[in-house]
Amino acid sequence: MSGAKEIDNLIELMAKLPGLGPRSARRAVLHLIRKRALLLTPLADSMCRVAETARECLNCGNVGTADICDICESEKRATGQLCIVEDVADLWAMERSGVFRGRYHVLGGTLSALDSIGPEQLRIPRLLDRVTSEDISEVILALNATIDGQTTAHYIADQLDGRVRVTSLAQGVPIGGELDYLDDGTITAAMNARKDI
Repeated sequence: MSGAKEIDNLIELMAKLPGLGPRSARRAVLHLIRKRALLLTPLADSMCRVAETARECLNCGNVGTADICDICESEKRATGQLCIVEDVADLWAMERSGVFRGRYHVLGGTLSALDSIGPEQLRIPRLLDRVTSEDISEVILALNATIDGQTTAHYIADQLDGRVRVTSLAQGVPIGGELDYLDDGTITAAMNARKDI
């Protein structure tokens, strides 16, 4: 490609990122090189720091730089509500909307018989423990409106039946839609119109 092994390696790595193919990766790398002092060096430094310090929150599964994330540590968050999401990108989408001020639980995926993913491969046992130990009064299932997402939601609702109020996002989330791709207004409408399962 470029003739320089290090640059070609960077292009190959960038091409593996979501939304970037080989051509986009080449353009991005060329731009970074041209703006070395302004972009490339600070980006490389920041990536090194994140690589050394990033970790999953032991409580909820969010990504941060401490064992317990800022959301779980915050005393300003409502403690009776727990919003369940599939992955960290969904948590970030909910936070971006600003509509939910409780705490989260990241499952780390969805149940899938085809992929041999059962409750033990996800953070479902930890969720059940949290509902009891943290005195949760409502669990909000904010899972993607896919077949696996809905299967997971029904499984969790069955596990929590009679223990706690279980609600899910309502209007605004299209079937087959994913939270990370929704705008803030859609997420807000869905959260405000949640319903019992």
